[in-house]
Amino acid sequence: MGSIAKQNVPTPKGSTPPVKIFWWFGSRAFSDGAGFSDLQDDLLSVPLQSMIFLNTNPACRGFFYMTNNSDLDLNLENLFQPAWAQGKAESNKFAKFTGNEGVKPERHFSGKPGERRAPRRDGPSGAGGGERRGGAPRAGGAKFGDNRGGPRRDDFRDERRERPAPPAPLPELNVAFIPEEKGVEQLARQIKVTGRAYPLFQIALLILDKAERYSVQLTAKKKDGVALDKIFVCALDDSPWTSEEEAVAHVLKNHFATFYQAERTATEPPKGVYTFVAQCGMSGAILGPPNNHDYQNQLRKLHTEKFSRMPFDMFKARVKIVKDEAIVKKWIEEQSFKTEFICLNVPEPLTLPSMEEVEKHFRATHKDSIIKPVEAHIVAGLPSRSLKCGGLQRLIRQEWEHQKYFPLPIATKLSQQFAHHGLSFFKVNKTVTHVSVARPQYLDIESNPVSDGIRRIVEFINATPKCTRKKLIEALAPTPKVVPVVAVPEPIVVGEGTEKPAEPAKPQAPAPTAEQTAVMVDLHWLIHQGAVLEFADGRMETAKKPAAKPAKAEKKPEEKPAGEIAATPEAVASEPTGDSPASDVNQPEINSAE
Repeated sequence: MGSIAKQNVPTPKGSTPPVKIFWWFGSRAFSDGAGFSDLQDDLLSVPLQSMIFLNTNPACRGFFYMTNNSDLDLNLENLFQPAWAQGKAESNKFAKFTGNEGVKPERHFSGKPGERRAPRRDGPSGAGGGERRGGAPRAGGAKFGDNRGGPRRDDFRDERRERPAPPAPLPELNVAFIPEEKGVEQLARQIKVTGRAYPLFQIALLILDKAERYSVQLTAKKKDGVALDKIFVCALDDSPWTSEEEAVAHVLKNHFATFYQAERTATEPPKGVYTFVAQCGMSGAILGPPNNHDYQNQLRKLHTEKFSRMPFDMFKARVKIVKDEAIVKKWIEEQSFKTEFICLNVPEPLTLPSMEEVEKHFRATHKDSIIKPVEAHIVAGLPSRSLKCGGLQRLIRQEWEHQKYFPLPIATKLSQQFAHHGLSFFKVNKTVTHVSVARPQYLDIESNPVSDGIRRIVEFINATPKCTRKKLIEALAPTPKVVPVVAVPEPIVVGEGTEKPAEPAKPQAPAPTAEQTAVMVDLHWLIHQGAVLEFADGRMETAKKPAAKPAKAEKKPEEKPAGEIAATPEAVASEPTGDSPASDVNQPEINSAE
């Protein structure tokens, strides 16, 4: 209950009009003994400038000094009515102002190139985080991009995406690259003719660069004498496989016409009305209606033949339902024919109804003669790069990349082939292995009688750094200077029926003189004896004098028992020693650190 009470206030000094104070209680007026007529008389007799209202309603706190000023556009008649009769409150004209006008809003970016995020609209900046669109508010006012308020959509997206299956393990086989024998023979002939020394590892890398220069040897790894893996070879195209199932599938796919012949015959079309069929979304193969009795068999068959590496559930999710009349009609036409397979190369005629029966017949009749398990197999270089067996192709590629970085295995095989052709090996500065016609042999021209030509060649090479064959010949037997005689051609009038004169021939290199020939003969002898080394880049050096071995301390002879017979000088002389020529084996010592 509420009421309005009045109180007379004495007129202050210097003020003629009286002042009255009214109290507003609650939401109801004109009750509790205050008559409407008395209150109306008081309100009409007191000017608005002399009215003071004290409000005790918590809904309208403060007091108002009633004046004629209507700047705020207040409706006094509406304010005197109770709350339920005041009607709908007017909208706040300042609601759109937040108090942060003029402050530059924060900008947050998602990290994507070219994307700019607009300022948040759910509240003032730094207000503790308003309600997120489609979710709960951020805890603690977390900013955009902060993951403290919960997981992001990208996190769930990664969980939904299935990870690809890891690759199958590589087969337990050894891979060796063998240089082609014809190519090695041509290299050996060139080394013998030129007499130059070539780095062995550089030759091995040149062979690995071209697949035509090597072949690949596959051998099964063994443990306790038992092969860990086998190689299955197809006799029709000499292709290797790591399993019998892969080899059988390869023969039936690529050599099917050799053993079987497909024949289509008309049959009764499927009964019923079909309005939709299932179709593979990746290959386009029509599987038929899902309620067909053969649908599951066709689904499993297509997955096994073309998408065996994909999980079956993922493959099944790619199958779509198609209501196209043309596709439905195409499936009905396919079902209106039956395919049978006639066996070839068999003593008695035989017809098989399905591919499953064909595979069973092939395994029972032709498998043992066409597919053979072996422990070692050699594949040519070019076919080795396009093997259809994925495991073998990855294994060969991995070993090839490893040997391109460090070709020690093929260099070892190459040294054996060069040694078979009579070439020798040595190391330069005890590091890099070279192949040449002879090993370095020091020639002491002071103690050994040699000709003047050989002495001059050795002395010139020792005195000239980075000596080459051209420098040597020009120094010991220079080419005589020949003044070219230029003939002045006579002017020829070219008329009808006459040919144009031929262009003058280019001057040919002068033939070597007798002195130059003698120098080249002596140099050829020195190179083949190992006294001079000519490297692949044309540099020439003489064989270095071997360092003197330190003398070993003589051991005192031990006293022998009386019954032991002393060895005779003849017996001592007959025993082989380490200094004999037989101990010098001409095999390369390849350093694994090269």
